[in-house]
Amino acid sequence: MKKVLFDEKEQKKIGMLTPSSNTTLEPICSSMVCGLEEMVTMHYGRFRVTKISLEEDALSQFDTAPMLEASKLLADADVDVIAWNGTSGGWLGFDVDRKLCAEIEKETGIPATTSMLSQLKAFQQYDVKTIHLITPYTEDINELLIKEYEKSGIKVINSVCLGQFVNRSFALVSQEKIQEMFQEVCKDKADGISVVCTNLPAMWSVPAMEEKYGITVYDTINTVVWDAMKMVGINPALVRGWGELFSK
Repeated sequence: MKKVLFDEKEQKKIGMLTPSSNTTLEPICSSMVCGLEEMVTMHYGRFRVTKISLEEDALSQFDTAPMLEASKLLADADVDVIAWNGTSGGWLGFDVDRKLCAEIEKETGIPATTSMLSQLKAFQQYDVKTIHLITPYTEDINELLIKEYEKSGIKVINSVCLGQFVNRSFALVSQEKIQEMFQEVCKDKADGISVVCTNLPAMWSVPAMEEKYGITVYDTINTVVWDAMKMVGINPALVRGWGELFSK
């Protein structure tokens, strides 16, 4: 790893690549490690993302160049891991995320992960084969997500989406609406619940929804924090109050 300065006593630093219009993931991720600052802290770098759709201008937001530039700026802070805290690999393809991680690591010398790849790691570790899917996206995005899961041996039992495409709007979805979405999908059994979108504030309701339905929630925010903490050698079980993933 390329470091400008190194002090073995310094806390581990997790760098998060963040969509520019996202207002949800930063307060949640920082809250997750609140009180653990002597061991681990969160740091954020933005690049422009304002819309989620299959139109060319939306897809081009996830070109590698701006993501690498944001990664290099995070590398200036000597972060110990860089995580793309976003879900574009869900419709562009998980292999696109794998390629991105390889390019970040080559460019910065820092290990990398993404929300979608972290979720897959959690599914594998806890033998999750069937899921319910919750997103704020349009139906065509959900269909691509379902196909990507199938390629990885994950079957979606029930899915629900809100049909929204303006990224800023996802953060404004109410907890009441989010809880209705949980109720809609949890009519059948599944190994887990996947919430895909790091600007949908579902994590605030996750503990209550897990208790109500008896199913672990693998949100794309909690899974990337879980994975990044493991990558820097910090036990994710130190995170309290943010769902069963951290207590498994």
